[in-house]
Order: sequence, then structure tokens, then C-alpha cells
Amino acid sequence: MIFPISPLFRMIGNVLSPAGAKARLSILIYHRVLPETDPIFPAEVTAASFDAQMGLLKKTFNVLPLPEAIVRLKAGTLPARAACITFDDGYADNYRLALPILQKHGLHATFFIATAYLNGGCMFNDSVIEAIRRAKSDHIDLAWLGLGEHDVATPQAKAKAIGHILPIVKYLPLDERDAVIAELVRAISDASLPDDLMMTTAELKALHTAGMEIGGHTNRHPILAGLDDEAARTEIQAGKTWLESTLNTRLRVFAYPNGKPDADYRREQAKIVESLGFEGAVSTQWGVSTQSTDPYQLARFTPGWGGMRRFVPMLLNNLRSPVS
Repeated sequence: MIFPISPLFRMIGNVLSPAGAKARLSILIYHRVLPETDPIFPAEVTAASFDAQMGLLKKTFNVLPLPEAIVRLKAGTLPARAACITFDDGYADNYRLALPILQKHGLHATFFIATAYLNGGCMFNDSVIEAIRRAKSDHIDLAWLGLGEHDVATPQAKAKAIGHILPIVKYLPLDERDAVIAELVRAISDASLPDDLMMTTAELKALHTAGMEIGGHTNRHPILAGLDDEAARTEIQAGKTWLESTLNTRLRVFAYPNGKPDADYRREQAKIVESLGFEGAVSTQWGVSTQSTDPYQLARFTPGWGGMRRFVPMLLNNLRSPVS
């Protein structure tokens, strides 16, 4: 379905985000693009909705590669209504579904890769999601792991259980997180976890060859705020080194795992990212970035909630966000 774009939207965007030194940069954040609606997460972006969103974005905003936008933001030379597209983690559907849609619309995106999970791996959050999706019972008792008891009889109940469990396990120390999730998977499901959720090395290389930017996202996707500086540097460097060696290119940009300032990374850890040679970094702090924003703590915005007709109005409303 094609949604018309009113010239009024572009006029409003010009006022809220003019060209030059007063520009406000919108950076969109995605994770997955699904082939069809997931009954557990019905609001997750599908190929059809992503296609429609990209069409609307191209008509309303001026989409730039993220490294270029970072340079021009600092220099005060961004165009009006400047925007970037980013993806986190390294899901296979980014290559298989998102890339063809981006190419169809002539758009560039940056893909931040957590390297430990490529080639058949399963991220910690997906291990929880997929185990609960495949639960062998309609009721799961994880009290012995400190994760409570949950009804998982329906997709809605599964979503509720996942929403309770993930915020707990993601903040556990890294090795403890992985051990607890392994116990959870063994306890609630007899089915194997999927081994095709993440990109292969060949797909990652093809994504890069297609002209898309590849960025760092650590190796094992830890909560950096829970690590000392040496451990944080090791995680960031490990992902960077592997990607640069694999792609024979220099990584220019980084995304903090989970990405909330203070909760998920300490603001002083931005200096570690800078010292490793990155040119900029993005958080998951909602809002926009301006010339005064720390280029190693750029804000991002998750679009799309509330239906396609609200997509552009939500992006324009985000331009009104306070600048951190």
C-alpha cells in the first residue's frame, strides 16, 4: 500500500531540522525485518512494513550514510531533514530481506555486528525467546533460577514471560548470563534452537560488498556498564579486530550494546571507543543529535509504532525531542 506524503510534512521538517549548523540528525534503529508477522511480537517490522517505511522515509527525509552524517553534523553542513538508518546485532534477515529493500529505494544503512553469534550462533535474548516459543509445557517454573513461574500457553502469555525474564538475565555478569540461559533452555524446551538467525560470514561480506557500512557492536554483546575498563576495551576491540580482518576494511562507527546511557554503558566509556579509532558511536537514547552532541553518544529513534500512517508524524515529532 502506498501512503501519500504531504508537502506539509517536508515543510515541517525543514522548520524542525533546517540545513546547516542548526540541523537535527535523526538516526533510525532497527534489529530485525521478518518475512511475516510474528504472533509473539506482532509489532515487529516485517518486509512489507519495512518496504513501506523506507518509501516514506526517502520521500520525507534526506538519508545519508552514518559516517558522512557524523562528519557533516560536526561541520554544520548537514542538509535539512537529515536521517540515517541503522541495524543492530547481525541478523540474517538484514541481508536476506532488508538489503534488497534498501537497494530498491536507493538507501544506505549501517549494520552493527555482535561477532560471537555469526555463523549459526544464537544471541542470549533469542535463546530465551526461541526456547519459550518452543516450550514443551503451557507452564514453566524457573523459580529455581530466580526467574519466576510463567504461563506460556498463548503467544500473548509467551510475550509477557519473555518481557519478565529478559530484563533480568541481560544484566547478569556475562558468564553467569550465558550459564543461566543455558539452564533455562534445557529446562523448558526439548527442541533445538534455530541456527540460522544470524548472518554467515559470506552474507556479511556480501552486505559489505553491496556498499553498506559495517560497524562494531562488541563480540558477545555485554552490558558494558557492568565491565571494568579493561574488560570493556577487550570486548569492543575483539569485535572490531575480527570485522576489520574479515572485511579487510577499517571500522568507523560503533553501537553500544543495549545502548542506554548510564544503565548500559558508562558515559566515560565513550573515551574507550574513541581511543580505539572509531569516528563516532550511537546509543539507544531516544531523540536527535545536534552539532553540540558528543559524536560518541549519538541518539537513535525506533520508528513505526502505531501503524504506517503515523510513521512520518512520529519521525517529525522526534525532531522536537530535547537534545542531551
